[in-house]
Amino acid sequence: MPLILLILALCGLRYFEVWRFAEVSWWWIVGLMVFAFVWFEFLEPMLGLDKRKAHNVDEQRRKDRVKQSFNKKK
Repeated sequence: MPLILLILALCGLRYFEVWRFAEVSWWWIVGLMVFAFVWFEFLEPMLGLDKRKAHNVDEQRRKDRVKQSFNKKK
């Protein structure tokens, strides 16, 4: 997500020609977009980073259910 925000910020700064960003080539920004695409479509799923968050949510839900079960029996 920070990469996407960086790309959006660079696009805005380059478009409105703010400070030194007016001199930045659009190719650098397009290169970042290609890198973000490759990261989110290929590398992240290959490394399993996309499922780690879902796994953590499921694990927390399981822990809450177990804790709730033991609290009811007391």
